[in-house]
Amino acid sequence: MPDTYIGAIDQGTAGTRFMVFDREGRVVANAYERHEQIYPEPGWVEHDPVEIWEAAQRAVTTALSRATLDPTQLAALGIANQRETTVVWDEDTGKPVHNALVWQDRRTTDRVDDLEADATVERIRETTGLEPDAYFSATKTEWILDHADPIETNRARSEDLRDRAEAGELLTGTIDSWLIYNLTGEHVTDVTNASRTMLYDVHAGEWDDALLEEFGVPESMLPEVRPSSDEATYGSTDPDGFLGAEVPVAGALGDQQAALFGQTCFDEGDAKNTYGTGSFLLMNTGEEAVSSEHGLLTTIGFQRSGEPVQYALEGSIFATGAAIEWLEDVDLVDDPRETARLARSVDSTDGVYVVPAFTGLGAPHWDGRARGTIVGMTLGTGRAHIVRATLESIAYQTRDVVAAMEADADVEMGRLRVDGGAVKNDFLCQLQTDVLQTGIVRPRVDETTALGAAYAAGLAVGYWDSLEELRSNWQVDREFDPEMDPETANARYDRWSDAVERSLDWARTE
Repeated sequence: MPDTYIGAIDQGTAGTRFMVFDREGRVVANAYERHEQIYPEPGWVEHDPVEIWEAAQRAVTTALSRATLDPTQLAALGIANQRETTVVWDEDTGKPVHNALVWQDRRTTDRVDDLEADATVERIRETTGLEPDAYFSATKTEWILDHADPIETNRARSEDLRDRAEAGELLTGTIDSWLIYNLTGEHVTDVTNASRTMLYDVHAGEWDDALLEEFGVPESMLPEVRPSSDEATYGSTDPDGFLGAEVPVAGALGDQQAALFGQTCFDEGDAKNTYGTGSFLLMNTGEEAVSSEHGLLTTIGFQRSGEPVQYALEGSIFATGAAIEWLEDVDLVDDPRETARLARSVDSTDGVYVVPAFTGLGAPHWDGRARGTIVGMTLGTGRAHIVRATLESIAYQTRDVVAAMEADADVEMGRLRVDGGAVKNDFLCQLQTDVLQTGIVRPRVDETTALGAAYAAGLAVGYWDSLEELRSNWQVDREFDPEMDPETANARYDRWSDAVERSLDWARTE
């Protein structure tokens, strides 16, 4: 018998990666495909769902070809996805009625403001564990049903979309649902992605009727909610399809929960931070849904077949990797790898702070009208100071979340596990541990999002037998400990808070 492996589609904000892992959690195949970022208006962010599906197919076939693997060697597929990003599609044709609205999209901020006028805000917090925000899927689905452009959709008059939704002709879901539908024909999501829609009762484990009514989303549009690691599977790929093999799709998690799983944060108190386009710090709180008093989200961490839901506290930071991309976009760096060299070329920022609130601020501030701000510049400010201040903003935003998390959970966080593309930068890792004044640990396999999706799928089909087996796969690449003295770290952090105050509520229209 040939060796078998587990494949994982990691569908992110900027592109789609496909990775194949062996029993030791080692990468044996890898390919990445970018997709277009669409900005129709300021604050609006869209993706073409068809382009994403095509990119996923290319990534899968390219990775398998590079590693000379046959698709029949895949024991299962797992999916990790950019969360909250929302697709509505025609059940009959399988075609989207509009571009996907991306998690970063702010077009429904006014709608969220309207919720403040009644008791809906508190109901959302109590039922879904989420802070009402344009970030989540509910208002995105509502907007598509109300505003999809009939010229773009070429399917139906926009005024007919709600009628068609009520008639059961339209389906909606986050990107995991879109990919699973295209892979297997099943309309399914997992509990972690359901918990990001602002429509799901995370305590009762079901779609909430009152919230569906509030946002005008018929339940018939919504996917069936299943465990993240599902022994019954979400169906299998078509042997006559692009893959040419019948492979079960057995695991799915939102990307941040996938990273939590990939970092083997299976026990209460385990925490990780993923540095991607944004940064997302999650702490496992076990079978208890801990309510936040400090601007964090109560979310579902993962669920295995036949077992209780495991909850997490989350701090969502909207722009970290995106802030580094901005440096490149405005020609302050030619390549993101330059940032460490430039930042090291100066001893400090000389009092400059960058608040990268390009699409508002997430946890713990939750201000959709905050905007990017640079303060403290003088005639002596140079490119290196701004670059260093941008890197420092990533570390400061993480400290904001850690402080809130320690207050909510009433614990002092231990060493923080980190992953994502940015943690390849040793300077940023050291900067982060200095600002936090606590140690951080970088694993040997830093693509833990894909690894978590693979683990979920592999456990479901018996490729791995237990969580203990997965823990034994996890290995440290490097640990970082604070070198900055606490007084300096605290003073700089206090000044960061002043800079944040100046960014708040900037985009309000009088």
